[in-house]
Amino acid sequence: MKIRVGMGYDIHRLRKGKKLFLGGIEVPFFKGLIGHSDGDCLIHAVMDALLGALGEEDIGKVFPDTDPEYKDIRSTELLKEVVNRVKKNKWEIAHIDTIIIAEAPKLADYIPRMKDVLCPLLFIPQKSFGIKAKTNEGIGAIGKGEAMAALAQVLLKSD
Repeated sequence: MKIRVGMGYDIHRLRKGKKLFLGGIEVPFFKGLIGHSDGDCLIHAVMDALLGALGEEDIGKVFPDTDPEYKDIRSTELLKEVVNRVKKNKWEIAHIDTIIIAEAPKLADYIPRMKDVLCPLLFIPQKSFGIKAKTNEGIGAIGKGEAMAALAQVLLKSD
């Protein structure tokens, strides 16, 4: 069996009055992530990790923010394209582990819904997808509630 590992990271600023999309769901909050797409930093980190494991360019090159086709697009749609690349290259997702870094809102209660949405798109069981939420202990832009970030690591396998 062959394996490949990929790492991903994404950060977006928060803005009042914008919807917060995170992990493929809308999370009730008075601020949302600013981005050319919906700004879903968790999905963006996962996509970068998958593309990295494939040896491809990052999401900024694959889905450029200069392309009007991707303006306000849901990140779940972009994730489907990346997963298609994984399958096309004859790889299978074995495991994904992620961390969301946000001072607020508290995200633990939303993680099961995120898995309900994302695992079918990734073709993996929920036990193969770790999502953890951490704060930044009041430090930096994330700690001040100005931004949110996510880290992802993926393991791909192939026969």
